[in-house]
Amino acid sequence: MVENQELIQLLNTAIVKTKEKKIDSSYEERLSETCKKPAISALSVAIQHLSESEGISRDQAAIQIVETVRELDSIWNDYVMMEGLSKLKDLLSPPTQQ
Repeated sequence: MVENQELIQLLNTAIVKTKEKKIDSSYEERLSETCKKPAISALSVAIQHLSESEGISRDQAAIQIVETVRELDSIWNDYVMMEGLSKLKDLLSPPTQQ
């Protein structure tokens, strides 16, 4: 369980850090380069493992993994947005008098 929590924390951190990257409009080149990364091979292993351990098709396993990562990404988007809004409110609120 501890190892799983560490991996979740690692993945969550990675999702947040990737938000810092510059958006590039050359999607064909980006897609090609991304598909060559070792992470794609790791995802392939994860898909196979989930498929076998849950007794589901590889398509279903891939969908579950993508949906889970998207949900994590969505949660972190919401969190970062709320943090930003909170900081803006602090900046825009009148100073407290003592």
